[in-house]
Amino acid sequence: MLAYLWIGIALGPHALAVFAETKTATEFAEFGIIFLMFSIGLEFSIKRLMAMRKLVLGFGATQMALTAVATGAITWVGYAQGWKSGIAIGLAVAMSSTAIVARMLSDSFELHSRSGRQTMGVLLFQDLAVVPCLILFPALAAPGDGLLYSLGIAAVQAMVVLALLVWVGQRYLGRIFAKLAQHRSDELLVLSTLWIVVGLAYATALSGLSMALGAFVGGMLISETIYRHQVEADIRPFRDILLGLFFVTIGMMLDLRFVLANLPALALAVLLLIGGKASVMLLITYVARTPLTTGLRTAAQLAQAGEFGLVLVELARQLQLISLSVFQITLSAMLISMFIAPFLINRAARLSVDLGRGDWAHGATIIQDVAVHSMSLTDHVVICGFGRVGRRIAEFLKLENIAFIGLDADPQAIDKARSRGENVVFGNADRAEVLIAAGIGRARAVVVSYPDAHSAERVVRFIRAKNQSVPIIVRTSDDKDVGRLRAAGATEVIPEVLESGLVIAAETLVAAGISTRKAMNHLAEARAARHASMRQSAES
Repeated sequence: MLAYLWIGIALGPHALAVFAETKTATEFAEFGIIFLMFSIGLEFSIKRLMAMRKLVLGFGATQMALTAVATGAITWVGYAQGWKSGIAIGLAVAMSSTAIVARMLSDSFELHSRSGRQTMGVLLFQDLAVVPCLILFPALAAPGDGLLYSLGIAAVQAMVVLALLVWVGQRYLGRIFAKLAQHRSDELLVLSTLWIVVGLAYATALSGLSMALGAFVGGMLISETIYRHQVEADIRPFRDILLGLFFVTIGMMLDLRFVLANLPALALAVLLLIGGKASVMLLITYVARTPLTTGLRTAAQLAQAGEFGLVLVELARQLQLISLSVFQITLSAMLISMFIAPFLINRAARLSVDLGRGDWAHGATIIQDVAVHSMSLTDHVVICGFGRVGRRIAEFLKLENIAFIGLDADPQAIDKARSRGENVVFGNADRAEVLIAAGIGRARAVVVSYPDAHSAERVVRFIRAKNQSVPIIVRTSDDKDVGRLRAAGATEVIPEVLESGLVIAAETLVAAGISTRKAMNHLAEARAARHASMRQSAES
């Protein structure tokens, strides 16, 4: 992402001038955001979105209002601009980058974490808020009666269009993909998917909504069909290429000469932008009684400016709501905040882990809860992470009447597990206090069932410091972390990619007419050879 931005700066019109900043290139690059929002929509569903309505309306509206008012007041009073300029800049700065944040959340599998849900709720509200902003700015430039009427009409129009899209999509999208699948043509499926994405985006654009919002709705509707994973795989190359082009065009907008000539003013503007937006979200999450670690992540994820904010500040300049000098300072500050965003988000994630010791989630009450649920257990198994893999492990343990305690940080997963009568408690497994309370000193085995290799390594090292003999089985997403986890003290490290490949190979033999027993023997031999190879590489 940062490489794309630097390429845009270096080759753009303000540096080597290899690329010209044209409207056609910018519009083409915007399809990157469209395909990104479509792929994000594939991760959601109508039910999940309805469950997030409080986040969208509560967090989103509050964030927009507080940020716009605070920024507007600073612009009006601190920078001696008029109140109209304050409103325009406030609303533009209130937007955050869907392209940067959604991509990072998707890549780190945090879309459905608590901070991820809060962030996506705010971003979705911002996408909806673009429409009234586009109506408000011209009205501010040419004051007249009927502004509230126009905004009301826009809101009704948005609700009608979205309701129509949802109704039509639920009724016909599944049938369309079923027909396409009958032809067994990958090209036809890819082409049809592209047309659906572009068509839905165009339909919302015609109605005055953002194209990205229409693409998100389309992805969300397809997520409820059995073709979700195939569509996601087909769309990913287009999304990544076009999103890269989008970041190049963003980089082309930054004028380094202007930045260097106005460093003090720009530094103050960037500090106010990032610090102010982060403070607003920390305040909102505090009032909502969100844990500090979650609030910190959410604040960092929304602290930068966004692509729609760039559109709004450019519109404000065209309408002469802001002067050229204010436009340059604001635009440069917004772009610099987008450069800083990836570093800030990663740093906040690491800091939230460090602060976890003081978080209520790891306070005395939580530790006591874990201890109570493990107090009567001896010779039990500790399952770190109670997702899909953790549940399957628990099923096998119950078949053999082996006691276990599950640790997870997802309240919904814990509620579901407890409704089935399973011994699962809240707590992050990579915290020493939680592991001690879970009884690792008297456990017969520990399983780390989530695929975060860095967290798993911390768990393994701590357990080995407390219990040298307990077997530790670790799941990893690939084989590149096997040696490191074994060196930390893991007894067995199971790479998902290799294991699934072996199972598929065995199933293929059975399908080809080989007996099940012979196929299982081949599977056992391959596993033994793999384990021997891993041990040799770990010892060397």
